[in-house]
Amino acid sequence: MDKLVITGGPRLCGEVAISGAKNAALPILCASLLSAEPLILSNVPDLNDIGTMLKLLAQMGVKVEREGNQVTLDASGLHSPLAPYELVKTMRASILVLGPLLARCGEAHVSLPGGCAIGARPVDQHIKGLLAMGSEIAVEHGYVVAKIGARTGKLKGARLFTDMVTVTGTENLMMAACLAEGDTVIENAAREPEVVDLAQCLVSMGAQISGAGTDVIRIRGVERLHAACHRIMPDRIETGTFLCAAAATGGDVRLTGTSTAYLDVVIDKLMDAGCEIVGARSRSLESIHLIAPPRLKAVSIRTSPYPAFPTDMQAQFMAINAVAEGTAIIRETIFENRFMHAVELQRLGADIKIDGNTAVMKGVDRLQGATVMATDLRASASLVIAGLVAEGETHIERIYHLDRGYDHIEAKLTTLGAAIRRERA
Repeated sequence: MDKLVITGGPRLCGEVAISGAKNAALPILCASLLSAEPLILSNVPDLNDIGTMLKLLAQMGVKVEREGNQVTLDASGLHSPLAPYELVKTMRASILVLGPLLARCGEAHVSLPGGCAIGARPVDQHIKGLLAMGSEIAVEHGYVVAKIGARTGKLKGARLFTDMVTVTGTENLMMAACLAEGDTVIENAAREPEVVDLAQCLVSMGAQISGAGTDVIRIRGVERLHAACHRIMPDRIETGTFLCAAAATGGDVRLTGTSTAYLDVVIDKLMDAGCEIVGARSRSLESIHLIAPPRLKAVSIRTSPYPAFPTDMQAQFMAINAVAEGTAIIRETIFENRFMHAVELQRLGADIKIDGNTAVMKGVDRLQGATVMATDLRASASLVIAGLVAEGETHIERIYHLDRGYDHIEAKLTTLGAAIRRERA
């Protein structure tokens, strides 16, 4: 098992390219199941979760070809609507094959997924929506077993209302509705940019979708979807993570292949912390340039569904607040178990007090290197940021979480001047 060893101190400077978005790429890979014609994707990140999804699709009969960041998927030979536990146990996004398989094959046998241990992320909203569209679903021996009744033959359009805002639930139901008979309306839909990117890919395949990016999405089912090409959007969370790393180290960094679009609240908080961000109000730029002050000011945050502050950036802001001037309050409203990184940051010397879903932080003058353990994907990123500013060496163990969501993060940070290396633990 690998670990990262970081010697803190260097100020990050220079230029680095941002990869395609993991959270957009995973559902879009699943969208290939909806068509018997090829789907060509570019800007696909090189991540463990992407590799796992491609293996899963291949064992179902999808022909997969990958060259660099381009992936071609041909599901004309789809023969096995099964997602086994062995392949999906580490990846919660595997549930996204459920809707496409049911719509295309009339049945699906999908293991309940695993992933980061950051709290309950139930699939009941997915099941509720597919039941309303005429499917028959049971949970048996850890698998979601779904089929379309012989009388109906196809999923039926329906009016769907999710009890909570769910990104993967919205994506699953939207994909299923593309081949359903009639019109489907998803109310209380997730508004995340990754949902919009999926919708744009589906439209390029011939789907009829309107309202993506709002809380009401309308889909008119079609008989079939066709071949298409699509470029995966930039990863806004990777973008935000590198901005935080540059900010924490007092850096001067330009990120290319990305923009401030979809990052308004994160950009605002970094500017509140004292950073200068060139072109912060321009949504069309292909790069972001951040210049940080010698020491940041503490900033309070409260996570909420998009377009509010993203839960996937909470841990990174906890890391920069650890060494910022002043006191900050962080409230986590999305997941009930997403402060596990706080204990590890305390091992580095951070002053953090946790009360339920609230963390109160007082910035310290310096952190001190230590051995810490990553508990989930974004917690891993927070420990990397903390390690970059800590005195001495920080050893981060269990970085397989990091490899699930960040494309060669240590190589990119090395390009910016970080003293970071990967070792066998």
